[in-house]
Amino acid sequence: METPRRRALGKGLEELFSTEVLDFDHLEEKIVEETPKEEIVEVKIDELRSNPYQPRKVFDEESLNELASSIKEHGVFQPIIVKKSIKGYEIIAGERRVKASIIAGVDTIPAIIRDFDDSEMMEIALLENLQREDLNPIEEANAYQKIMDTKKITHEELAKVLGKSQSYVTNMVGLLRLPEEIKDCVVDGKLSMTHARILSKMSDKNVIIKLANKIINEGLSVRDLEEIAKGADINKVNKVERKVKESDARYKYAEELLCERLDSKVRVFKNKVEVKFKDADDLNRILELLNIGK
Repeated sequence: METPRRRALGKGLEELFSTEVLDFDHLEEKIVEETPKEEIVEVKIDELRSNPYQPRKVFDEESLNELASSIKEHGVFQPIIVKKSIKGYEIIAGERRVKASIIAGVDTIPAIIRDFDDSEMMEIALLENLQREDLNPIEEANAYQKIMDTKKITHEELAKVLGKSQSYVTNMVGLLRLPEEIKDCVVDGKLSMTHARILSKMSDKNVIIKLANKIINEGLSVRDLEEIAKGADINKVNKVERKVKESDARYKYAEELLCERLDSKVRVFKNKVEVKFKDADDLNRILELLNIGK
């Protein structure tokens, strides 16, 4: 039989994927608050293994070293969350703290042991990484796809709980259509998100690879790539004839860049830039991104 605490935590996860915007800090705070201090235990680092649902594959070395220095001096303030496994423990949340602790040379780390099921383990790992860390675009796209597959939700529904636009989610997930070698270029930073997004709408693998090489080796601009993509000889994924509203086609590349930077719908037309926002909070978010303060 499940304990009241176990049921409450499960309910909290379901609530996060219904109407609320995902908030990992709120979830982790809830777990820590509901855990008596005597239940926070020290576990041996060598008994820990990665969460199989961890979306992050690449960890920033400089950032880990900085955290390791802090751990050497002050210790680990925030306990990690783990699940007991057949041998040792699986890390549910806090893998970055574990890796930094290994660099710091410590033998144990404070942990909260919880009996989450596989679905909850994945959700918590994804929440932590989406909101606490800078996932590379491919890791982020994979995380979105896993959430949608597991929760059986649409791009629109995921966008709502992430607090992002539907087009942003759709464009991110679209990156998963790219050939593996092109995905690697995105991960390595050789291809920008905007370049990759345009390439992901093409269906011919050979064309994608050829254009990716031109971008990397010849510095093909976003604007030039956009023009090439419009060509009749370029086959699109689910090709649909779309009518450009009032936007000036000459500035399509600028719209793409601004949409990506601001995560909002942007139109450039009649020598004007129009940025749409949902409410006052969203407007303030955009002002912060533009480094415009009161």
